[in-house]
Order: sequence, then structure tokens, then C-alpha cells
Amino acid sequence: MPDNTNARDALVNRQLPEMKLSDGTAASLTGPPPPMPHYLNSEGRARYRFAVEGNAVITGGAGTLALEGARALLEHGVSGLALFDVNPTQAKQHIQKLTVDFPDANIIAKAVDVTDANSVNAAMEETVQDLGSVDVLCCFAGVVGCTHAIDMSPEEWRRVLETNSTGSFLCAQAAARQMIKQESKGSIVFIASISGHIVNYPQPQVAYNVSKSSLLHLKNCLAAEWAQYGIRVNSISPGYMDTILNEGAGLERARSVWNSRNPMGRMGMPEELTGPLILLCSNAGSYINAADIVVDGKFALTIGALWGKSFIL
Repeated sequence: MPDNTNARDALVNRQLPEMKLSDGTAASLTGPPPPMPHYLNSEGRARYRFAVEGNAVITGGAGTLALEGARALLEHGVSGLALFDVNPTQAKQHIQKLTVDFPDANIIAKAVDVTDANSVNAAMEETVQDLGSVDVLCCFAGVVGCTHAIDMSPEEWRRVLETNSTGSFLCAQAAARQMIKQESKGSIVFIASISGHIVNYPQPQVAYNVSKSSLLHLKNCLAAEWAQYGIRVNSISPGYMDTILNEGAGLERARSVWNSRNPMGRMGMPEELTGPLILLCSNAGSYINAADIVVDGKFALTIGALWGKSFIL
């Protein structure tokens, strides 16, 4: 039999790495923000409060929600924007429109597979070369599948978890490494979902639900570990959004169910995610860390009736 003595000794005598928390002093990266410039008038103070400074990376950048978020970030002041997507050419027209509408901003698009660490790291390094820094990361990249759990293949399960969970982690890790290297503050925002809080109805989508719930705890863990570097990590949990992915005659019954269970009686519009996004990425969110903002018209308020109870998130 093999001798496991050395392995056991190494196990029982190992030293655990420990997280370091910031002391919050002015000299740290988590110190209080500087006071607003005294010369600003009321309009200037409002603009300063919600200004998004530096350069931003958006994954899933060719999607409807991501493009809406990109426009909002540009409106609030980002000087450079990198759109990562596995196929950015599908949004070529929309990206060109952004470059026309924001001629002073440096806008680039890169083909990136968020499940491939080499692809992510290379794209992040190229972005720094092109833009100069990475200060904001918004993870919109994601896939969904509606398959009964009993019928789900291992391949589908892995595909959803790899894209939504692992992909978000790899992008956050690459961005955080750059932010730490810069010795500058940063903001990372995961796009989670109400699917991370509840069980969807009527469609079954266990892999998607699990992947989105993992993002909620991932942002908690990273927010704790990376606070010492001045990196805030938060998430947004959208409800059902009125995009092309939720259109078509085949989804008419599902849309009817979603709307009937929502106190506001409708799905959300893509632009309704931009307010929370700007809050988390801007000066206004400087003391918001490990938060999740649910943007669902309070759909989760009524979904509990399905199980014979009600709850509020």
C-alpha cells in the first residue's frame, strides 16, 4: 500500500491563506471620497455625483441589454469602452452608431470567448494597450436553456455554468488583476437575475437558475477579498426584460404568465437597467459593495403564490 504519511502531515500542518481587510484610512484605496469641487453649481454637482470615470469593459457586448448599458456609460462620462463578445460583428451597426454619437470616446470591440481564460486575459491586455486602463467591468455575457432537469444533458449543464458562472469569474479575475496593477479603484458589476432568487415559472431552467444564483455569492466573496484594493463588486438581478429573446408566438403563453404574476403587469424595458448600472459604476456608488439590486417590477413578490406562500426580496 502507498505511504500516505507525508501527504497527511502536509495536510494537517498547512497554513491557510487569509484575506486582508482595508483599514479605511485616507491613504488606503477604501478611504472616504474627496469632497466635491467647491466651484461646481447644482447642475455640476449632479453630474459629478453620477459620473463614471475611466474606461469600461462590457462582456456580452453585442446583446441588447449590454448595448443599452454601453450607451448609458458613455453618456455618464467613460472615456473608453471595450465590448467583448463571442461574435461582436452581429452588432456592428449598433457599435458604429455609438462611435458616431460619442466621437470623443475610444470605442473598440473584441471577439472573446469568456469561458477561455487565455482569450479573456489576452483581450484584457489588448484593451489596456488600446485604452490605457480598465476601471469598470460589467458582465452581461450569458446563455439560457429551457430544458426539464430530467432530460438535461451534461453538455447543456456545463455550457450554461461555464458561460454564466465561470465566464464571469474569469473576466472579473482578469479585470481585477489589472486594477490592482494600476493601484486604482475599480467597479465590477455582474448581471445576475431574479432566476438566482426564485424558481422560474412556467419554464424549467435549472442550469440557468443555478448559474445566476452562483453569481450572487460570487460577488459577495470577491467584494470581501478585493475591497482592500478599492475594487467594489456588486450585481443587478433583472426580471423578465422585453428584448428580442423574449419575443415570438411561441413565447406568447409564457409572456402572459410572466406579466400576470407581476404587480406592474409588464416586462421591463432594457433602459430600465441603466439607472442601477450607473449607480453602481459611478461616484454615487462609492460605498456600495456586495449589493444586489433587484430590478423586476417586484415579480418576486407574487411568484411565491405558486408555492402557497408569499415573500418579499
